Amino acid sequence: MTRYRATPVGGCVSATLEQRPDGSIVLRSTEALQPYPARLTDRLEHWARVAPDRTLVAQRERLPDGARGAWRHISYDQMLARVQSVGQALVERGLSPERPVAILSDNDLEHLTLALGAMWVGIPYTPISPAYSLVSQDFGKLRHIFQTTTPGLVFASDARYGRAIEAVAGPDVEVVLTEGGLDGRRVTPFAALVDTAPGAEAEAAHAQVGPDTIVKFLFTSGSTKAPKGVVNTQRMICANQQMKRQAFPFLADEPPVFVDWLPWNHTFGGNHNTGLTIYNGGTLYIDEGKPTAAGIAETLRNLREISPTMYFNVPKGFEEIAAAMEDDAVLRESLFRKVKAFMFAGAGLSQAVWDQLDRLGERTVGERIPMFTGLGMTETAPSCTFALKAGEVRSGHIGLPCPGVEVKLVPDGDARYGKTEIRFRGPNVMPGYWRQPGLSAEAFDEEGYYRTGDAVKWVDPHDPQKGLLFDGRIAEDFKLSTGTFVSVGPLRAKIIALGAPCVQDAVITGLNRDEVGMLVFPRVDECRKLAGLGAHVPAPEVLHHPAVREFFQTLTDRLWRDGTGSANRVARAHVLVEPPSIDKGEITDKGSINQRAVLSCREALVEALYRGEAADPYVILPRKD
Repeated sequence: MTRYRATPVGGCVSATLEQRPDGSIVLRSTEALQPYPARLTDRLEHWARVAPDRTLVAQRERLPDGARGAWRHISYDQMLARVQSVGQALVERGLSPERPVAILSDNDLEHLTLALGAMWVGIPYTPISPAYSLVSQDFGKLRHIFQTTTPGLVFASDARYGRAIEAVAGPDVEVVLTEGGLDGRRVTPFAALVDTAPGAEAEAAHAQVGPDTIVKFLFTSGSTKAPKGVVNTQRMICANQQMKRQAFPFLADEPPVFVDWLPWNHTFGGNHNTGLTIYNGGTLYIDEGKPTAAGIAETLRNLREISPTMYFNVPKGFEEIAAAMEDDAVLRESLFRKVKAFMFAGAGLSQAVWDQLDRLGERTVGERIPMFTGLGMTETAPSCTFALKAGEVRSGHIGLPCPGVEVKLVPDGDARYGKTEIRFRGPNVMPGYWRQPGLSAEAFDEEGYYRTGDAVKWVDPHDPQKGLLFDGRIAEDFKLSTGTFVSVGPLRAKIIALGAPCVQDAVITGLNRDEVGMLVFPRVDECRKLAGLGAHVPAPEVLHHPAVREFFQTLTDRLWRDGTGSANRVARAHVLVEPPSIDKGEITDKGSINQRAVLSCREALVEALYRGEAADPYVILPRKD
């Protein structure tokens, strides 16, 4: 009999169903949402009293040669003192929702101190993807965010952000850096904020902070349109943390320990994981690794040293870690020692990686670690549903609603062939988008439910208590010229799964055409490994290599053979040599592909794909015999 680590769960394991005459269904958790604090900083104060010396956050010191050294710790008591000082400094500068704080750089101790200091005195902050400053060449998204929020102070870790700051921040915007300076511009050292003596102004401002106070403007990734500034309030964040505490009651059994790289400019890292830490009196070790071939080494180093009690990652991260654990006993034993649950989000986890983690758990500690997932978004702070039943959860499952969240399932009436949209209402749902009243109004239906644009279906239509299954984005779906409806999400997920590890993503083509095709973004590094080529070999040569060509030919052949009809049978493929562009909106900073943008920017390639030019070295037609 399969054995799973004993991990108490609740909140999202059963639901009531209200069937309405219009065909919609409303789901509610059978467990009521319990009381929650008015402010997240109330929990910071609580833990500073109860466990003042416990580490809240730690990060490795940066050595002169760029390497990372020993952990630098900040306790709850120390953080509270820093937050009160920074809060005073921000109040003295007259900052407000009309002139908030903008944070450009990555996760670090100063970033968290500044964010909590702003939260303490009710001054909103905007954490912005570092890629918008360091990768983008035209600063288009960064400029859009600055125009939307009009910051009064901009913070970054160092002078690498100088070019971006000069491009978007006027001379009236104060610049704060952790270290270094900028030529021709006055810079305030971050240490000056921390050295400010707390005073009556910050105390008075803190007293005015309540459930409806804006905490941050968290911008969407822009995977379908320009980034939108989601208003995040204290109520949203605190309510959602209480929902998760009821879903994961084991968090109350002992202070949680997290090792986490997920960026704070996204809701998973910035709300979900940092919030779980503070709300439950835990410790967050900032992981400066990334789930990439180059960045995973730092993550593995950290996990060998720190044993988390719950571990979060995106599917690619779990894939890299599982592969490394095969031959690394120290890593296996450290990761499995205390962890009560794994959780992934952002994309589907392949069954092969899932099975590998189960096998490694049994090999190391004699039991499997429960894998959790769910559905959440920037607009909902983020969690709305969880799939929590060990042994029953599969990739694509999103489970049942959290306590306090009302889920409405609405059949799409726009001839979408059975698609059902999921909508949310609850205290964790945003009041709207900052300074975008039109988009805010469009985001909600007549009953105040947030329209997600996500499609779902039942795992088992005969047993709703088994929960919901993600069914793609409604806006991505289209019809062939025959009127046949193409469901993009499931087909794209299948391509990525079958194409592992050489497929990064795929864009489905065929709008108003006779056949489905695909544009494939390859993982060039993995293709190099497949072909036995060195890192210096350019992408075109890699993709022309016979072994790589055969890999994508075999993938296309299988997708053709597995198709049961024109809507899911891939009839042609183009392997893209040019990676997706962040400036053109083809990819977000977290790696999500904007299907519409890719199809628009690469219209000529789509046309060539459907001309059936088999001589094109990047076009692949299936071998149909």
